[in-house]
Amino acid sequence: MSTFHLSRRSVLAGTAAVAAVVSLPSIQGRAAAATATTAATGGYRWRNVVQGGTGFVTGVLFHPSVRGLAYLRTDIGGAYRWDERGGRWIPLTDHIGWDDWNLLGVEAMAVDPAHPNRVYLSLGTYAQSWAGNGAVLRSEDRGATWQRTDLTVKLGANEDGRGCGERLLVDPRDSDTLWLGTRHDGLLKSTDRGASWKAVSFPAAPSATGQGITLLVAAGRTVYAGWGDSDGTSANLYSTADGTTWEAVPGQPTGTAAKVPIRAAYDRHTRELYVTYADAPGPNGQSDGSVHKLRTANGKWSEVTPVKPGGPTGDGGTDSFGYGGVAVDACRPGTVVVSTNNRWSLVDTLYRSTDGGRTWTSLKDKAVLDVSETPYLTFGADKPKFGWWIQALGLDPYDSGHLVYGTGATLYGTRDLRHWAPQIRGVEEASIRQLISPPSGEAHLLSGSGDVGVMYHERLTASPSRGMASNPVFGTATGLSLAPAEPSYVVRAGWGDHGNGAFSNDGGKTWAPFETQPDVAKSAPGPIATNADGSVLLWSFGTAGPGYRSADNGASWSEVASFPKGAVPVADPVDPARFYAFDTTTGTLFASTDSGRTFTARATGLNSGDTEFQLVAAPGRTGDLWLSLKWNGLYRSTDGGAAFSKVASCWASYTLGFGKAAEGASYPALYMVGSTETITAVYRSDDEAKSWTRINDDRHQWGWIGATITGDPRVHGRVYIATNGRGVQYGEPTR
Repeated sequence: MSTFHLSRRSVLAGTAAVAAVVSLPSIQGRAAAATATTAATGGYRWRNVVQGGTGFVTGVLFHPSVRGLAYLRTDIGGAYRWDERGGRWIPLTDHIGWDDWNLLGVEAMAVDPAHPNRVYLSLGTYAQSWAGNGAVLRSEDRGATWQRTDLTVKLGANEDGRGCGERLLVDPRDSDTLWLGTRHDGLLKSTDRGASWKAVSFPAAPSATGQGITLLVAAGRTVYAGWGDSDGTSANLYSTADGTTWEAVPGQPTGTAAKVPIRAAYDRHTRELYVTYADAPGPNGQSDGSVHKLRTANGKWSEVTPVKPGGPTGDGGTDSFGYGGVAVDACRPGTVVVSTNNRWSLVDTLYRSTDGGRTWTSLKDKAVLDVSETPYLTFGADKPKFGWWIQALGLDPYDSGHLVYGTGATLYGTRDLRHWAPQIRGVEEASIRQLISPPSGEAHLLSGSGDVGVMYHERLTASPSRGMASNPVFGTATGLSLAPAEPSYVVRAGWGDHGNGAFSNDGGKTWAPFETQPDVAKSAPGPIATNADGSVLLWSFGTAGPGYRSADNGASWSEVASFPKGAVPVADPVDPARFYAFDTTTGTLFASTDSGRTFTARATGLNSGDTEFQLVAAPGRTGDLWLSLKWNGLYRSTDGGAAFSKVASCWASYTLGFGKAAEGASYPALYMVGSTETITAVYRSDDEAKSWTRINDDRHQWGWIGATITGDPRVHGRVYIATNGRGVQYGEPTR
């Protein structure tokens, strides 16, 4: 899952080590001194709105020495610890703040078999020049508290190869020694339990565009490292027996099917190391792969590939895929499970062997999947698929029947190798793009996400019973709008194969596609707005073209040439004839008073050239507009955009929303992600932005939360926050 566009960075000059050690949790960089003056006077309770997963689980790790202890990592949504008693995952990295947003992607995890309370995380979502450096977190209490060491290199938890690994390992000879494999900066080593790191000699040379080290695994007292930049003929697996000298492993497999080592697992009973391979790091782009095992006692390699890619699919296609996850049974020697990956034609599966890989059984063939707890997993079909993007795979060392595997949207688990259900409670990884809290009706929330479209939340504590909005099903949602005077009427837009826009007449329970849509909608669906009474729709398509207008519920569309390209349409909540749009290229507010037929310029000179902003209209009022311009501040117009004045109570505003007014107040409550002094946080104002109260705390920050925020129009104090990888967070006053 990804929200930010990727571009390749140039390689760092040098592979030097580590900068600072920081105690966590801590607030983001601008200044801890402001905490006292900006802290909330009344506490808030924070919870996830339950969707149930919705993101790529890139790794799962059972602790080898503690029954019921496991950890999970995601590409953009942090790490979790399994709570066996509660039957749910506990988030461990919500303390990561605004300035450290790049650290919510978890590249790798490690545990110490000899010290059960120790856990380590390597963090860094992108390795691009515009992203911050990586960091390592270390904990002595299973992630309840952390110490942090900042690195001078970058990691890439949301880039290609994010399902490989683990790239972090406690040395089997010495618990004080850790190894960290990087993508572009070689191998790092720590001899003080992760407090400091330095680059060490490694036989393979890093590149600016490669994968670098894809895995680290211990086999007895020997450490093995996978290398992802082989050409298929050169070595891609190295080992060290003394912790100093690394050498290529003799006799290792070569060729396209064994080009990239993806994951490895060691059977201590048979002293065999199993390695999965593919022709690309994945999770996409793999078309070939294999499975091999190394008998470490004598160095003998054997190929144990369950099914070789390349065969026919039966419909004229080719069965292309790679291999991904691998896990061995700690209770049963010679029992191993591997996963296919990127097998779209015949659908990915798990293969299980009880004889060291001589014969295999596909667990998909007799699998019974129950997704009643998270119905969206059908993605509009009659039944869910067994899985895709399967690279995370874990086998409970204390229960041979307890097997889990990650997909691009969930974590499936079984206790009998036949019946499977999501084992995902507590994990919420959606990247949220839109939020609506209706003023009436059954649902208090509608959400629009990356990858999983729009959801109708009839309850906040359970995954929506209707799953994703269908008819049509969207991947990423690009627009969501409700008519204030007719709140049962809602429209949405997004990426889909069977239409890109839809409307609902029952508040978002059921949907129907627009009868027609502009040609540009298929290749560039953008934000959409309905006016106050639902009689007019205005749809924007970014720089791909002008806006389009419909006055017949999407049966026909007409071009609005005067609508500024790339702008987001905003409807006046009271007057059906009024729309607004902010042109970021010129810093100009445009307005329409003829129901979106034409737009004319009003206020100008408002931070031109900045593409990130948010324009919102205060509910129940005509022409009352608020414009968030990031670190350029917050502006307000009470005359329909003819003039704006800067709000003096804050110096930065990233997103703003409204909720029910406080008792005795005449103006709606305002909720903002921004800065009133030195810290970027979540604030509420009950006095029309004259003053603000911080309502989140240092344990609840969730990285980048600048997409959208809204209060509940029916419950004063309740606020919904869109995160980029931790789903929808909602807060309520504790008193």
